[in-house]
Amino acid sequence: MYTMEDLKTNRDAQITVASILFFVLAFPIYFSIAAGNADTDFAGAAGDYQVSGELTYVMLDSGSESIADGDTWSMTYNTDAVNDADELNIVGVRISMSYGEDETANGVGCAAPGSGDPSADTITGTASHLTFNATGDGQNNGGNGAHDVSAVWYNQSMLGTNVSGLSMNEIRAQLDSMGAGLGDHSVSIAVDAQAGGSLGCNHDDGGETVDYTVELIVLEYTIEAAQSSSSEE
Repeated sequence: MYTMEDLKTNRDAQITVASILFFVLAFPIYFSIAAGNADTDFAGAAGDYQVSGELTYVMLDSGSESIADGDTWSMTYNTDAVNDADELNIVGVRISMSYGEDETANGVGCAAPGSGDPSADTITGTASHLTFNATGDGQNNGGNGAHDVSAVWYNQSMLGTNVSGLSMNEIRAQLDSMGAGLGDHSVSIAVDAQAGGSLGCNHDDGGETVDYTVELIVLEYTIEAAQSSSSEE
């Protein structure tokens, strides 16, 4: 055990204490750097990985629109209206639609079987963000109908599967929007109404009322190396 006087006058004591201090300080730093490099190397190494994820939805708007035959209703929403949007992994935008049948029939011939049946109308929904677009049709088939359309910018096929031959970083690049989901998101609904009818039974269908919900699609994912406890969220 060295005394304070030894540390002041004894050169061997000074060298010994300095060496001890060096290793006490240097070793934790070294191992921290080594561990960080190991994680980086692991994330960049191709291998077999299990990918899982969960989708949640953040509402942008909902409502009901009466859309005339041949017309299109459209709207644009910005993620500035969403709290902490920059902390979300936004990977898509979805519009969900439901609709009935507004067709009317009148005339003495409407009493005949089938003469008063309405014709199916086509409702077309579109969702878009930047260069990502999706369009889908639905029909009311003379009654009620519903469908949704999603524009996405991530690799849906990876979720719930084992991915081989790619690194963690390469997988993450196909699942994480890296902020690309921020900004404007546009949707539209178009109606192509058809009127049925027969002799003595006149039909009229000027359009449809469409209920809609517009949502952002948010992905939370996990990548786990096969036969390893290492993971990334």
